[in-house]
Amino acid sequence: MTLAPARPALDSWPGLAGVPTSPRTVVSATVAKRLFLSAVKRLDVTVTIDGPRPRTVGRGGPRMTVRRPEEFFARLGRDQLIGFGESYLTGAWEAEDLGAFLGVLAAEIQDLVPQRLQRLRAAVVRRPPRTDRNTEDNTRDNIAHHYDLSNDLFHLFLDPTLSYSSALFDTAVLDRGNHHQATVPVPGGDLAEAQARKIERLLDEAGVGQGTRVLEIGTGWGELAIRAARRGATVRSVTLSREQQALARARIAEAGFSDRVDVDLCDYRAVSTGARSGEQYDAVLSVEMIEAVGLEFWPIYFRTIDRVLAPGGTVAIQAITMPHDRMLATRNTYTWIHKYIFPGGFLPSVRAIEEVTRAHTSLRLTERLSFGQHYAETLHQWDQRFLAASEEVLGLGFDETFLRMWHFYLEYSRGGFSSGYLDVQQLTFTRADAR
Repeated sequence: MTLAPARPALDSWPGLAGVPTSPRTVVSATVAKRLFLSAVKRLDVTVTIDGPRPRTVGRGGPRMTVRRPEEFFARLGRDQLIGFGESYLTGAWEAEDLGAFLGVLAAEIQDLVPQRLQRLRAAVVRRPPRTDRNTEDNTRDNIAHHYDLSNDLFHLFLDPTLSYSSALFDTAVLDRGNHHQATVPVPGGDLAEAQARKIERLLDEAGVGQGTRVLEIGTGWGELAIRAARRGATVRSVTLSREQQALARARIAEAGFSDRVDVDLCDYRAVSTGARSGEQYDAVLSVEMIEAVGLEFWPIYFRTIDRVLAPGGTVAIQAITMPHDRMLATRNTYTWIHKYIFPGGFLPSVRAIEEVTRAHTSLRLTERLSFGQHYAETLHQWDQRFLAASEEVLGLGFDETFLRMWHFYLEYSRGGFSSGYLDVQQLTFTRADAR
């Protein structure tokens, strides 16, 4: 499905309403055009540049059409990958299968720009604004930017478990020596079943059962807490999203577990202070929350978990990861995802997680399962549901530009996982002295 292009409204999208035209932009657009055409002619894509004399480049594959070349190259030159995404929001370019096209680019991301020019990266790319730093003062606003958009919006494209993280479909698991890897799922698998499988595996890894004291960092909409309580555990779940807290509490009450589960509006850094100081937990779980912590705060995140983990306890987290070299190369880069979707977000590598836990905690990684292709399928299903609910999304007060933004976000992410550039892992930790 292709969304109809619409000029962004000036009052809602002030940064998108006008096309950049400064002398500097003219020069950078010329450079961007040369680099873009040089890159795509080597890729398995088909790119058509509209105009009086249309031009097609690429070796054949997923199709992209540049409808307004001057705007596209102006935005790309001025703001690099942010401009690339913004020019999609304005309708300056289209793709028949957006995720497939972006997946080809993601697979070649290290070589899209010539290596000799990548040395200039630090002088060209924008750095994250200080307001994106995930300090205790900033984090609640960063979380609210995304998770407090509307519970009704998330209802439209998530499955009935309201799980907003990768599902784990029913596939074989291969032993890769230092980790396990789930094989590629069959398209169209039951998403709710796959989400339940993901959660139950994490609970199994953490040893959650009758009488277990559980801490969950990042509530979501309550599904993990409900399933842990169903096993007989008592759960404290913490979130910074008021919208999620309200709906999670309602769902927990409806499931009959209000006596077993507390959902607190609380920063993870505060879980061991205040009235509950000294409280310890047999299992600490966190699903795709570390991505919102920020690189500089990873030591605090893991030290907090280490401090509240009871003797003999287990930690199980699910994390989106990226290659270590790319993590280092992009750690000071302000991206389209930061600007429009997740301010302050940053993806770790498995190596970085191991280094942080070894340097700052007694936690040691004992098991990990990789299933990045399952996230590609999860995102594809979310996007199909989202597109099918376009009219309902507009009915909630969002506009056409938002539709394009959310579609781009979901397919941009899918391309990252389908290409193997991104991965998702379930990581299990125990204390070094317990091994």
